[in-house]
Amino acid sequence: MRSENGGSNVRSAAFAVFLAALLLIACGPDQVQYDLVLRGGRVMDPESGRDAVMDVGIIGTGIRSISEEPLSGAEVVDVSGLVVAPGFVDLHAHGQDPFSRDLQVRDGVTAAFELEGGAYPVDEWYAERDGSWRIHFGATAAYGAARVLAFGEDERAATYEAASAEQVGAMQETLRDGLADGALGIGLPLQYQPGASRSEIFRMFQTAAEAGVTVFSHIRYAGVVEPESSIAAVQEMIADAAGSGASVHIVHIGSSGLAQMPTVIEMIDRAAAGGVDVTTEVYPYAAASTDIRAAIFDPGWRERLAADYGDIEWVATGERLGEAGFNERRALPASEEATIIAHIIPERELGDAIAHPAVMIASDGVGYVDGRAHPRGAGTFARVLGRYSRDEGRLSLMEALRKMTLAPARRLEDVAPAMRRKGRLSVGADADITVFDPETVIDRATFAEPALPSAGIPHVLVDGVFVVRDGELVADALPGRGIRSGVVAPD
Repeated sequence: MRSENGGSNVRSAAFAVFLAALLLIACGPDQVQYDLVLRGGRVMDPESGRDAVMDVGIIGTGIRSISEEPLSGAEVVDVSGLVVAPGFVDLHAHGQDPFSRDLQVRDGVTAAFELEGGAYPVDEWYAERDGSWRIHFGATAAYGAARVLAFGEDERAATYEAASAEQVGAMQETLRDGLADGALGIGLPLQYQPGASRSEIFRMFQTAAEAGVTVFSHIRYAGVVEPESSIAAVQEMIADAAGSGASVHIVHIGSSGLAQMPTVIEMIDRAAAGGVDVTTEVYPYAAASTDIRAAIFDPGWRERLAADYGDIEWVATGERLGEAGFNERRALPASEEATIIAHIIPERELGDAIAHPAVMIASDGVGYVDGRAHPRGAGTFARVLGRYSRDEGRLSLMEALRKMTLAPARRLEDVAPAMRRKGRLSVGADADITVFDPETVIDRATFAEPALPSAGIPHVLVDGVFVVRDGELVADALPGRGIRSGVVAPD
């Protein structure tokens, strides 16, 4: 449990912020010397709806003034003609390595979370990044790892076999330990564990409900064939959330919903309107990516996914596979890299999902190997801003920003109070800021050249520190902090 001293420190910090605000009011914005002023940009804040040319004054790690009048600063950076927005919050980023992270930050991301797969052990995962990370980070407790441990580290059994009551209890204890270490929820990549029964998964939801955290779920099926359809899989998540009282976030609804996206999004939307705490996200590419050896590609996959061998691209070479090449690579040992891209997501349904008010934007970016991966890890946010908002007019700029800043911050803030100061551009918010050119912002990463950084994003700040300046990484800037749960798991 938290110490009394910890609570006192929080109150002291809050009082210090209150005094600073009083000082600003007393002196007036033109009399305060800010550490940094962003001068004359188009300030856009999805929470308040503010959209105006203003100065932004930063002291330390926070935004202390937003003013129509010029502010005075130790450093003043002219951002006229550019949008000044909250830093982008990515709820779904597997690329938790320096190379992948640096592509994310050049795409405007100031916080990237591993929530679908999660981490184990949670405390060690945070410790590896503390003090050495460019952007904010966080993770859930990993159900997949908990299941492998419960099966004595027999990964094939953990994938395909049903668990005993004792094994389910062991999984719950492992997850509770991770939650006690500050994990942000439970990461449930269910389609990768087809042996898990529905009763087992309901117990995982109950564990989340007891702790007051969210289940971040890759649903049981992605497909168009009953009974193993995307619709049935989304129904399971909604029912488990409603029955347990837990909240659930369904990841990458594009690759999970496929042609059934319109129906499953409507289901999610109506369930939320009826009081179930359920949300979802999408990445803006008509192709998925995973390991070719995953259970997703067990026999019958072509019928389930309405796909064929030629839809599968071998990431290392860009080669489209035939049946022989597919089977050969699927038989590779676990020690070898075997990532593929599956060109299976329908474009029309994808565009509708991106524009839908209930759907957030998240990258599902995977780690790069020798500079190769799905381009979503480098270009997701600039692609939405440039292609889907500006060029195609599928959604307004403010709406696009809401989906990648305020909405994901709100998904986490009840569990992680630090997120209440992120996803906004307002006085009192953290100075996590992305500055971009609305006329030129665009993704450059492609399936052929997936490691090209996005264009039109000259500045990114994390806690008031430039991590990208004039379009280039600031090499020694490592202000990122671990975002942990403020919820204590029950005994």
